[in-house]
Formats: sequence, structure tokens, C-alpha cells
Amino acid sequence: MKPHLEQFASYNRWANARLYEAALAIDEADYQRDVGAFFKSLHGTLNHLLLTDRIWMKRLTGEGQHPNRLNSILHEDRYDLALARADEDDRIASFVYSLDEAAISGTLTYVTTSGKSFEQSRAAILAHLFNHQTHHRGQAHTILSICTGREPPSLDLVGMQRGVPAPDLRSLANRGTS
Repeated sequence: MKPHLEQFASYNRWANARLYEAALAIDEADYQRDVGAFFKSLHGTLNHLLLTDRIWMKRLTGEGQHPNRLNSILHEDRYDLALARADEDDRIASFVYSLDEAAISGTLTYVTTSGKSFEQSRAAILAHLFNHQTHHRGQAHTILSICTGREPPSLDLVGMQRGVPAPDLRSLANRGTS
């Protein structure tokens, strides 16, 4: 299970960097445009993904801060959001790589944002975290298509496995903040 989760941690970072490269390249009006998606805009969707990753990582590690509203906006500025995304992707990958098989198969009890208690294996929680990312990245991909009229970069796992490059997200974000 560990190699599988490590691959998804790497994929998560790779796919987010490719998605953010496209998101940072569009104009602000399109980036903020309400296209009728669940979190309205590309900005809302990307904020949701960062927020939920922080919620899950707090449950998994006991560390970190997050609001409990799933539609909260963590960063108004997309470049700040991109830097925070890069940090969170590093945090997720470091956490996954630090686990051994016993920890992965071990269980964790946590409380949801609505106050309900659950117990699950770390493997199941991490599978959900990565699947949730993929789900909403698909929505963000569609929003990019709507806003630009072009096909965004492929986010297929096989692309990463075949060596398709991804940009350094911090470098992209820092160019926008300087």
C-alpha cells in the first residue's frame, strides 16, 4: 500500500502544479468568474481543495489550522493560494513518505466539521484525500475549458508516469507576486 500512496502523493503535487500553471495564466475576471460550479469559480474550487486537505491533514497529524466551513476562502490572491498549495502538497507528500505499513493500516478516530465521530484506517483516509483532489481538479479543469475555450493541460496519472513535466509551482507563484 505504501508505494501506491507515495505515487498518489507525487501525482497530487504534479497535477496541482499543472493545473495551477493554467489557472495563473488566465485573466483575473475569468479566474473569479462564477460558472455555476459547486464552488462557483476556479478560485472557489481551488480554495476548497486546499481547505479540505488542511482539514484531513489536521486529522491525520494533529497539526495545522483551517476554518470549518467547506466554502471558506483561505486566500483571496491566487498567487498566495498557489504558494499555500505548494506548501500543502509538500506537507502531504512528506507525511505519506514518513508512514510505514503498520501506520498506514492503523486506524484513526476523528470528528467531522459537523461534529460526528468516525474511525477509519489511514489508508482509507488517504485514498479519500487523493480521490477528492482528483474529483475537484476535474471540476477545475472544466472551469478552465469554459473560461478559455481551450483544453487545459492533461492531468492524467499516466502522463506523470511517462515523465510529462510539471512546472515548479513556487516559481510560478513567486513570479506573480513580485
